[in-house]
Amino acid sequence: MALLVRSWNLFHGNTDPPTRRSYLREMLELAVVDAPDVVCLQEVPVWAIPQLARWSGLPAFPAIARHGVRPASLAGWITRLDNGLLRSAISGQANVILVGADHTVTHLGHRRVSGAGVEPRVCQAVRVGDVVVANVHASSIDSRPEFALAELDRARDFAEHVAAGGPVVVAGDFNVEAHGFAGYSAPGPGIDQVLARGLPAMPVEVWPRERRMHNGRVLSDHAPVEAIVG
Repeated sequence: MALLVRSWNLFHGNTDPPTRRSYLREMLELAVVDAPDVVCLQEVPVWAIPQLARWSGLPAFPAIARHGVRPASLAGWITRLDNGLLRSAISGQANVILVGADHTVTHLGHRRVSGAGVEPRVCQAVRVGDVVVANVHASSIDSRPEFALAELDRARDFAEHVAAGGPVVVAGDFNVEAHGFAGYSAPGPGIDQVLARGLPAMPVEVWPRERRMHNGRVLSDHAPVEAIVG
């Protein structure tokens, strides 16, 4: 079974450059407009989690990396006063996997992959049919890339553990350029990746800038990336 797996860091619903307004709903609708099988999202504000299934029309599986102000509804209200300025400082952030409704899916939980003393980062996983799809957002510490590399190794180990020898896809914002894993498909050119082990995979494709334009604004500071696997 072939799967179109897409990954997108939503930048907390901000445009590039940021404005006061959140475009999170527009991003969700764009991410699923062509009915991908799996969408891995990063930098999702915690307040938005209850809305994701309604906005996307797909089952949503969240993993909270860091809570913000509680209750989350209050954090959302505060953040929306100036989304470009406040974002994760108030609303926290989560990883989310969306899965097409016609697939059999099992939520496999998540694991923290960041070490002590840095912002929490998690890797989450779901099983779609017989394929485990893991979603990770590694740390961005320009002067210390070893932080991200260690987190990515932990994410891969977690994904392979829950896959128990079966096929694996690891997707997300790696925060390391063109980073891959031995035995996996070739990485794309940037920091956002969709890598597969144990099944065929097409090359990673990066959306052109015009594909993520909305009313003259660029949605997110990351381009979505995708690959067909299986």
